[in-house]
Amino acid sequence: MKIALFSDIHANLPALEAFFKDVESRKPDAIYCLGDLVGYNIWPNEVIQEIRKRGIPTIAGNYDFGIGRRSDDCGCAYKTDEEKEMGKISISYTNSIVKDEERQYLRTLPAHIRVEFQLNDAQLTLMLVHGSPRKINEYLFEDREEKSMLRILTDANADILCFGHTHKPYHRVLCTEPGEAPKCRHVINIGSVGKPKDGDPRGGYVMLHIDETLSIHDRNSLKVEFVRFEYDVEKAAKAVESSILPNEYGEMLRRGK
Repeated sequence: MKIALFSDIHANLPALEAFFKDVESRKPDAIYCLGDLVGYNIWPNEVIQEIRKRGIPTIAGNYDFGIGRRSDDCGCAYKTDEEKEMGKISISYTNSIVKDEERQYLRTLPAHIRVEFQLNDAQLTLMLVHGSPRKINEYLFEDREEKSMLRILTDANADILCFGHTHKPYHRVLCTEPGEAPKCRHVINIGSVGKPKDGDPRGGYVMLHIDETLSIHDRNSLKVEFVRFEYDVEKAAKAVESSILPNEYGEMLRRGK
């Protein structure tokens, strides 16, 4: 079974269109969106409409949560005063152009999706969140202490935890109970379709390959494929620069930062 997971489109319609073209060529058995459809670019309504018309199961990102409630707070962790000022413009602009029907859709999005598998006489749980199981805007960076990450997985009862929010893809395998039958859990950041921050401007998503050999006792039994695809970055960057949004958001798309 192939499961496609994507996240953090952030109103970047050219990137989303390129993503659909790429992912459909790979013929996944299921596809899920992990949120943050809106913000930072000019196409929030179009992005929402494209996902809705395909009936893709989608969870709320922190930006979706805020805009769905017409809030001036997206739950974003801006580090500098300059970032905060740019963020205010983005939130205000997005609130001003999102239509009522699209806003209502954002308000109905669930906080997480749980998928349970019965394989090899054992139940495995795949949990999909935006930030973390604890909080929609919590950042789970790759260097988080293993003990802390394992606590999050245990509290959420998740064998495989997939999320976005940081826009930086990675896969960590955390094994406990060492010996002949270790229990291994997976944490996977699926990256960003429309606003990557890992220095690669191409869009990114993840394909999980799950079959009957998947086992919590084998750290290598889950295949995680990180997919990158080209899209018209310049079109997306120029759209930012032709709007009232800060030009820096366009440069971030060009740099993948």
